[in-house]
Amino acid sequence: MVQITLPDGSLREFPGPVTVAEVAASIGAGLAKAALGGKVDGQLVDASFSMSANAKLSIITAKDPEGLELIRHSSAHLLAYAVKSLFPDAQVTIGPVIDNGFYYDFSYSRPFTPEDLMAIERQMVALAAKDEPVVRRVLPRDEAVAFFKGLGEHYKAEIIDAIPAGEQVSLYREGEFEDLCRGPHVPSTGKLKHFKLMKVAGAYWRGDSKNEMLQRVYGTAWASKEDLQLYLTRLEEAEKRDHRKLGRELDLFHIDEHAPGLVFWHPKGWTVWQTVEQFMRQVYRDSGYQEVKGPQLLDKTLWEKTGHWDKYRDNMFTTESEKRDYALKPMNCPGHILIFKQGMKSYRDLPLRYGEFGQCHRNEPSGGLHGIMRVRGFTQDDGHIFCTENQILPECDDFTKVLKKVYADFGFHDILYKVSTRPAARIGSDALWDKAEKALMDSLRHSGCEFVISEGDGAFYGPKIEYTLKDAIGREWQCGTIQVDFNLSERLDAEYVAEDGSRQRPVILHRAIVGSMERFIGILVEQHAGALPTWLAPVQISVLNITDAQADYCREIAAKLQKSVSNQGLRVDLDLRNEKITYKIREHSLQKLPYILVAGDKEKAAGTVAVRARGNKDLGVMSIDAFIELIAADIASKA
Repeated sequence: MVQITLPDGSLREFPGPVTVAEVAASIGAGLAKAALGGKVDGQLVDASFSMSANAKLSIITAKDPEGLELIRHSSAHLLAYAVKSLFPDAQVTIGPVIDNGFYYDFSYSRPFTPEDLMAIERQMVALAAKDEPVVRRVLPRDEAVAFFKGLGEHYKAEIIDAIPAGEQVSLYREGEFEDLCRGPHVPSTGKLKHFKLMKVAGAYWRGDSKNEMLQRVYGTAWASKEDLQLYLTRLEEAEKRDHRKLGRELDLFHIDEHAPGLVFWHPKGWTVWQTVEQFMRQVYRDSGYQEVKGPQLLDKTLWEKTGHWDKYRDNMFTTESEKRDYALKPMNCPGHILIFKQGMKSYRDLPLRYGEFGQCHRNEPSGGLHGIMRVRGFTQDDGHIFCTENQILPECDDFTKVLKKVYADFGFHDILYKVSTRPAARIGSDALWDKAEKALMDSLRHSGCEFVISEGDGAFYGPKIEYTLKDAIGREWQCGTIQVDFNLSERLDAEYVAEDGSRQRPVILHRAIVGSMERFIGILVEQHAGALPTWLAPVQISVLNITDAQADYCREIAAKLQKSVSNQGLRVDLDLRNEKITYKIREHSLQKLPYILVAGDKEKAAGTVAVRARGNKDLGVMSIDAFIELIAADIASKA
């Protein structure tokens, strides 16, 4: 007798071994049809998996996250099946699940074309319609090697050959195609209905540039037609919001082949940068930070003391002068510690908060560079708080409150909180790590923030909180962080005089809110699809004349606007070109300006302007003073 315990605690008894599919069928025909696999004592298995002893079982359907993983994994194999049926000479390699989909790498004599991709997708649809069973079998390693060599699948044979001798490997067959795989898979190809192939890219075998360049076919798969369509719509929206495309169209910045991974900021883009930086600078002043500035180049011996040289050397740009080795700083922390060490500090000086808009350089691989989101040179709104152990909780608590307010001002209200704990390779004692991790979690609880724990993802010198934003189309961006560090003050011999006269090491809190300024501005551009809120827009108003007769009047308007709004002035563009007014309005609308002011003879005579807001909204005719009140309220609201 085999007893199966279901998630609701109910028991089902069977006279002998029973498969997941059979248990599903015993519950109901609907569940039997929907079952994609099972979770037996916590392990994901095929629907054909047989249980010969008492077990806990969850039936997995497309509604479960694991079910979606099964669909995507099986879709990758369906892709390989389709490729092999259309291109028998192609060799298959690997096909894992990735975020939102899957890919499969192939070796073939020529590049796949867009027409090939369409044909492969059609073949996948035809094979899925055949509803062929997906059947698992197990072979000894050597037999499996011989089997794939006999098929001419040398990449598969190479993969299996790396498995220790004497072990067994599992293979899955669907129709005429059989592939190496640990599994599990859906029961039949008919379960795969909602997929789409996306693109083809190059990928080296085993990720080594010395090996053959393979063809990587990417696809996406979902549990329902609606989910697939939502994803494709989201991709279309993301493409419209692509900061690289908008950066060109709005004349904000560019990336040049003469400086890969570095950003050339144009006047409009630099205006956005300065607006963000000056806003953040005021936030830090209001929060008690003193601004500092450290050098770009620091001696190798400093990086050796901190531990960065051993763990981060390959990502550092280095140079040599007068037989001394230097590195461009990849982070600002050591420089801030050296500033702290100048002059003896007392417990009365703590917490001491240093802030810097510090430029850093990291030697990122060229394949990982992405517009201004991932670069080699970037500026952090970096800060370090030197404090006592008793001050960790209030400092972390205050930081989270300020961060939430800043993100709301930039239009982000949905924040995810994650505590990353000690990694395997780390410095410092377990006792110190215990203290640091507890302090971070307590601070979030105190701030009323729900959080998840990410085991082992902390920095080598301390745990951290990661603050992740959700943007307008649901994408997640990790930006802010605060890290508790008991170690670097020891390594760089930083100390303060405690109340009892003893010398103590300060705790160092590493923190940033926007993180990389470049990346954050890229996120803002995509969040707002280039239509930045009025307070951030590089040009807030364009003043347009209808004929030359209003040119002087428009100049007076522009001059008044540039001196208004609490003496900070507005960012105004004056367009007096001899072009049709409809042409000029359309051109400035495409630049996503918040406001366009138009003046003709009637407006000039009355001392007014016709106001158009972004989105082709006609706000009517108003006086200059009334418009200034309107835009001042708009800027103040940060809407």
